Amino acid sequence: MPGFAPQRDNVFYLTEGGQETEIQYRHGHDLPEFAMYPLLDDAVAMADLTAMYSRVLDVAAEHGFAAMISGLDYRASPDWGKKLGYSRKGLADALGQSIAFLRSVARPYEDRIPEILIGGMLGPRGDAYSLNQTITADEAEDYHSFQLEALKRAEVDFVSAVTFNNVPEAVGVARAAARIGLPLSISFTLDSNHRLKSGPSLKEAIETVDAEAGDSRPDFYGINCSHPLEFEPALEPGDWILRIRSLRPNASAKDKVDLCHLGHIEDGDPVDLGHRIGALAQRYPHIDIFGGCCGTWAPHLDEMARNIRQTPH
Repeated sequence: MPGFAPQRDNVFYLTEGGQETEIQYRHGHDLPEFAMYPLLDDAVAMADLTAMYSRVLDVAAEHGFAAMISGLDYRASPDWGKKLGYSRKGLADALGQSIAFLRSVARPYEDRIPEILIGGMLGPRGDAYSLNQTITADEAEDYHSFQLEALKRAEVDFVSAVTFNNVPEAVGVARAAARIGLPLSISFTLDSNHRLKSGPSLKEAIETVDAEAGDSRPDFYGINCSHPLEFEPALEPGDWILRIRSLRPNASAKDKVDLCHLGHIEDGDPVDLGHRIGALAQRYPHIDIFGGCCGTWAPHLDEMARNIRQTPH
């Protein structure tokens, strides 16, 4: 399979926002272990998810963006599936159903949006906000191969590995995706110290993964589950930054663990976030994939898309 499409002038991609926080706190659906795929058996929840993804696609259509949608399978790896009572076969079936659902939501928009890509979303083996330092690159390659192979069978267009903070795990995922033949991006999460929780700077993490993965390096990198106030200081000068193509910020700069336990959505200031992302799009014109993470939903995406479109490129 060829890699992800190269950057093209005036072509931007819009992803979904913080689907988990929206479905929990705006629609009242419980997410055990923060997993969305158990909702596949809940008709009311799936109707709410259909409306949520449709609003994302409406924003993409209004602003002339292409679309990259994913997100039900963030916790669909073996350890998390086991916690939820899924067998390996049951988990593989859920992965296939998740991708089929996204295709069904996207179908009515095929004549309104120039390009719609359907992808898988892969999360870390452990807690995204903990160190998870025990996993090696070899262990990560073996562990994440299950989900990647299921996504390959589902014929996804891409895979996004998100909320990673451990370099060896990122190396292992990159090797697995390359071996299986899937375009891959890896998004790191930064904390209030503007670094990965495991210690390295964003620059160090990207350069290390590229060096250790070699020919298996990801197609590109991103930043997610961090507010611009957390990640902007990490954008050090240098050619390394050209490897970043995706920004998916949190709505709020509050501590990530706190955001998970507030019991309500913390959606910050959508207008301010839109201005901040628009300014970053102007400063880094090679970045072409935008979306959201915790607390963001359609109003944030609309503000971001509007500001990006107003930015000279």
